Amino acid sequence: MTTKTTILGVLLRKRTITSTTFQDILSRHGCNIKTRIGIHTAMDNVCSPDGVILLDVIGEDTDIQSLEKDLKNIDGAEVQKMVFEL
Repeated sequence: MTTKTTILGVLLRKRTITSTTFQDILSRHGCNIKTRIGIHTAMDNVCSPDGVILLDVIGEDTDIQSLEKDLKNIDGAEVQKMVFEL
C-alpha cells in the first residue's frame, strides 16, 4: 500500500497584517492539518514582517487543493507544495 505525505510551505508576507485571515483559513481547514510549524525571525523588540509556515496536511486531494487555493488568495502569500510517496 502506498501512502502519501503532503507538506504545504507558506511564505506569509506582511505577517502582522495577514495573520488573522491566515488563522481563519487554518481554522476552517483544521481537520486536514496534522502538523503546523511557524518560522520567523525573532529579535528583541522587533516582530518580523514575514514568516514561513509549514503545514503537514492530510485528507482527500480535493480538501488539500481547497486549502491551498484559500492560502494562495491571501495578499502577500506564496504557497509551495511537496508530495512524498511512501
